[in-house]
Amino acid sequence: MNRFGQSLFLIMSLGLSSHQARSADWYAGKTVTIIVGSDVGGGYDAYARLIARYLPAAIPGHPNVVVQNMPGAGSATAAGYVYKIAPKDGTVIAAISPDALVAPLFDQHPIATYDPTKFAYLGSADNGARLCVTYEASKIKTANDAKYLSAIIGAAGTGSSSSDYALLHKATAELKFNIVAGYKGTADLLLAMERGEIDGFCGVDWSSFKSARPNWVRDGKVHLLFSVGGQSNSELAALGVPSAYDFVPDPENRAIVELITAQQVFSRPFALSPSVPEDKVEILRAAFDAVMKSADVIADANKSGLSFAPTSAADIQESILKAYGSSPVLIDRAKKILNH
Repeated sequence: MNRFGQSLFLIMSLGLSSHQARSADWYAGKTVTIIVGSDVGGGYDAYARLIARYLPAAIPGHPNVVVQNMPGAGSATAAGYVYKIAPKDGTVIAAISPDALVAPLFDQHPIATYDPTKFAYLGSADNGARLCVTYEASKIKTANDAKYLSAIIGAAGTGSSSSDYALLHKATAELKFNIVAGYKGTADLLLAMERGEIDGFCGVDWSSFKSARPNWVRDGKVHLLFSVGGQSNSELAALGVPSAYDFVPDPENRAIVELITAQQVFSRPFALSPSVPEDKVEILRAAFDAVMKSADVIADANKSGLSFAPTSAADIQESILKAYGSSPVLIDRAKKILNH
């Protein structure tokens, strides 16, 4: 075992209860699979593969950890698989979009086979901002331009962040967005911008965007219209990117924005089925926490261009319960916007 593994194992050992300690070696010789609810090469995939490199050393018994991609329905396919179908023994972890955790609230996945309030969360690797962006050739260079000039905004399917956030900002900030849906995801949307098919798109995570196209901001090839959600981001502040709230003066509309973007508190969530035994949940949760606190992991994330602002399992659960406990009137208004 290397020094990194020894340090994480010591942290884990100190936090294990006697019951956990008896079951800890259960993981020896096992394989833990992280099911990613998106394609290979995207932001969620990048975070899952980063964590998969370090998680074995943090779990007593040091199991093998592999990543498997299961895209579909904005991560709802992967969420349903882990919740109901996958083994419930603590060997399958979901790495899913936060959109999939709020979509059932807004009836975007009416046949969803999971209850987001009941997942056993491990934590989130990031708490980030999302953006609306347009390409250099677009006449829409600021959010104010979009109040008076029509913009063709690309989007993926219902329940995706690119669809939800485009609809959200169009309604609450009264922007002249003509939304064209049907793109597979961020990679396709970026190519569509380059080809001139669309002016831009919304709901892209800042960490994913700068990792996928690091030269665009540096070379002035993109307009960052505004950001929303997440903690204050020093990079975006230095670039002078305004907040979406600057364009939403109406209190009722601001409440809608807050409800829909609350998911950004847990923008890279990892979870287990609620049927996983509590001792396995506690072992994996402690291992995940140890990885999130590792200086080596943080350095690796920074080198890969991934932002790193972990959220605890308790904070994710609190945020989800708060969202699902919102007033029926507020939820109904959000539904009308997102299912327009």
